[in-house]
Amino acid sequence: MSDQIERPWALMRHHAGWADVFLIEKETSDSITGVYPDRETVGPPVNYSVRAILARFETLEAARAAREGAVLEWRKYDAVVREAETSLREAEKAREDAWLTCLRGAALAG
Repeated sequence: MSDQIERPWALMRHHAGWADVFLIEKETSDSITGVYPDRETVGPPVNYSVRAILARFETLEAARAAREGAVLEWRKYDAVVREAETSLREAEKAREDAWLTCLRGAALAG
């Protein structure tokens, strides 16, 4: 675990497209304990599985820089995602309209 101790700063998934900087204060082979120093209120240490770590860094600055770079990469896809969401909404509306038309047609025919 020496490599892990040397890199006590981690990025933890917060929500899609965002990771929080986490300071690992203690760890075992399967769990970590630490705090989120960038949050307004730094609460008591929290425990997670080591699988929760997205990436490890030697310094706070490196973790923050990686997070910001990843946000820029995420944002590159914003327009494509918006277009896909619009297409999905249009397809769902067409499906709903077809379903209703079928039901109403069957009611008129019956």
